[in-house]
Amino acid sequence: MTFKDIANPWVAGLGVYEPGRPIEEVARELGFDNANHIIKLASNENALGPSPKAMAAIRKAARHMHLYPDGGAFYLRQALSQKLAVAPDQIMVGTGSNELIEFIGHVFLDDATNIVMADRAFVVYKLVADMFRARTIKVPMAHFTHDLDAMLNAITPETRVVFVANPNNPTGTMVGQPALDAFMDKVPDHVVVVFDEAYIELLQPEDQPDCLRYVREGRNVIVLRTFSKTYGLAGLRIGYAIAPETCISLMLRVRQPFNTTAIAQIAARAALEDDQHVTKTRAMMREGLDYFETSFRKLRLDYVPSFANFILVKVGQGRKVFDLMQRAGVIVRAMDPYGLPEYIRISVGTRPENRRCMTVLKSVLKSIASGQCGDRG
Repeated sequence: MTFKDIANPWVAGLGVYEPGRPIEEVARELGFDNANHIIKLASNENALGPSPKAMAAIRKAARHMHLYPDGGAFYLRQALSQKLAVAPDQIMVGTGSNELIEFIGHVFLDDATNIVMADRAFVVYKLVADMFRARTIKVPMAHFTHDLDAMLNAITPETRVVFVANPNNPTGTMVGQPALDAFMDKVPDHVVVVFDEAYIELLQPEDQPDCLRYVREGRNVIVLRTFSKTYGLAGLRIGYAIAPETCISLMLRVRQPFNTTAIAQIAARAALEDDQHVTKTRAMMREGLDYFETSFRKLRLDYVPSFANFILVKVGQGRKVFDLMQRAGVIVRAMDPYGLPEYIRISVGTRPENRRCMTVLKSVLKSIASGQCGDRG
C-alpha cells in the first residue's frame, strides 16, 4: 500500500496555501547575477526590517540557545498584559497567527460544524476549516469590505466560528467601531467571533477599533495579533491571541510544549518597547500608500484604498502582470487564488522600491497594451 492508501482519505483533497517565492530562487530561475536585483513586494513584510531593539535583544540572547524556551511565554505575556490592559491568563502565544487559527480549529470545529467568513478574506481560515472537515460559508463582500449584516444572516445553528479580518487581507479594507458594535450586539451566543488584527498596529491608536473591549466584557471573542507586520519579525513566527480565560484554557490544551522559540519570545518583548520603530513604520506605510494611490490615479487604474501596508490594484490580467513584473525583478502577488484574477496586491516598500515597482508596472502594462511581451525592466 502507498502512503495515500494508508492516510485519512480526505487529506489528499485539502487545499495548499500558495506562499510567496524566495528571492534567491526567483533570481536563479530568471538568470539574474544576484538576488539584490530583485525586490519583493508580495508578502506584506515590514520594509524597514526588524525592530532595532529586537535585534539587540536577539544578539544578547543568542548565547543561551542551548536552553529550552519558556514553555508558557511568561515574560512576554506579562509584557503584553501591561501594554494591552488584559490579564496574563487572557493571552496565549503561538507560532504566528496561523498556529493560533489552527488551535481554534482544534477546539471548536469538526465535521458537524461550519465557519462563516468573507469571500475575499484570508484564505487560511478555509484551509483550517477544511483540515477539521468543517464547512466554510463564504459571504460576498460589499465594496471589498466585510458585510457584517450578511455575515450575521449566514450564521446557522451549526456555525461555531465567524472570522473577521480587520484590516482585511488582501483587500486592505476595515470595518469601523460602530459597525463592529452593532454586529456584536446581534451575534448569537453559540458563535465565537475571531477578530484577526494582524495589521492593527500600523494604524494610529485613535484609528484602531477597540475589539479588546469585548474580551474584557467576557464575550465569546478571540482577538489575534502578530509581531510579523508592524514590528518586522515575520521570520521569527510569533503572534498571540487575547480571549477570555476560559477560552485560553481550552486552547492551551491543544498546544504542544515549547511551541514558540526563546529567540522569538525575547525579540517580541523588546519590540513591544520600540515605539520609535512603530512610528517610522507607520510613516513609511502612509507615504507609500499615498504614492501608489497617486500613481494609480495617473494611470487610471482602479484600486482599493487601504488601511494596511499593501494595496490592491486592478491591472486587467493579474497573473500575466505578476509574471512579467517578476521577470523584471519585482515580485508582487497575483490575486486569482482569491477570486480576483484582474488584480495584483503590492506591499508597501521603501521609497526606492515603490518607485521601481511603479516603473516596472508602467512598462509591463504598456507592453501588454501594445501586444509585446516584456522581459527584464
